[in-house]
Amino acid sequence: MNLKVFYIPLSISGLFFFIYFLLASTTNFLSVEPGYAIGEISRWCERISGGHFREPANALSNIGFMLTGLLMFWILANEKKVEGSRFHGPTITALTYATAAVFLGPGSMLMHGTHTAWGQWADWLSMIMWISIPWLVNVFSINDWKESLFLKTYLMIIGIYGILSWFLGTGLGINFNFWFLSISLWTITEVLQAFYTPIVRYLSGFVGILVMSVFGVFPNEIINNLDQFWWIVLFWIPAVFIDKKHKTNKRYFPWYWLGILFYMSAFAIWLQGYPEQPLCNPDSIFQPHAIWHLLSACATLSFFFFFRTATTK
Repeated sequence: MNLKVFYIPLSISGLFFFIYFLLASTTNFLSVEPGYAIGEISRWCERISGGHFREPANALSNIGFMLTGLLMFWILANEKKVEGSRFHGPTITALTYATAAVFLGPGSMLMHGTHTAWGQWADWLSMIMWISIPWLVNVFSINDWKESLFLKTYLMIIGIYGILSWFLGTGLGINFNFWFLSISLWTITEVLQAFYTPIVRYLSGFVGILVMSVFGVFPNEIINNLDQFWWIVLFWIPAVFIDKKHKTNKRYFPWYWLGILFYMSAFAIWLQGYPEQPLCNPDSIFQPHAIWHLLSACATLSFFFFFRTATTK
């Protein structure tokens, strides 16, 4: 048992709220997005408040991410490492995942709470910090590369992207969608891990195009807008590093499919979280976007348990 693994992130989470409320009491910390005003309906449906949180429900619902992330830390703190597993005990990979899961909360809360440009940057970066982990974990696990190298690679990717996106925007000025790229890379690496053959390897990039279709971006749209979707060529990156079948007892039922169910349900509700949509009630505490946060938090926890089924011996 290593309880500091839990109490350190718990303390940092408490410190975040202390600093947030302290700074929110000043006149310089909070803002209102350009084109909006206090009392109006935000672009995420909720009415903009003059209090410490510009969108109270949409902001505070992010506590769900923090709670599920802290639950991961609690589980890891109370168990020993297991040979062949990167998600049992306080391993580098598991702690990185749990940290990213917790940070999804403050990241999104800063956007919905402050309505600042830097809050939007923190929100998007927190999403990238989490979604880039699963496909990296798969690549490193399949090749049996060291966890220390995983962490260095992860921090380099996040560091470079974080700095560039601060100055150039989330698309880096080149229409680069790291979020959808990472979702696709994750699915591609799962397919390569479960169904590897030389033919599947060569065709694996098309799995990413299928994933894009699930989210409403179809091949004809990609072909007609290659200046926006040029990054689909990166769908073949996993095939460069995965050139053999990987022996693992990873189980997809129930946690992987439960995570998919949570996320796709959240995504469907997210689409309704806009003004003039049928489910939009700006004065209700039950905001569609808030429900998106809570269901997405459940998805991160489900995927955590899914990765814990993967062991190699």
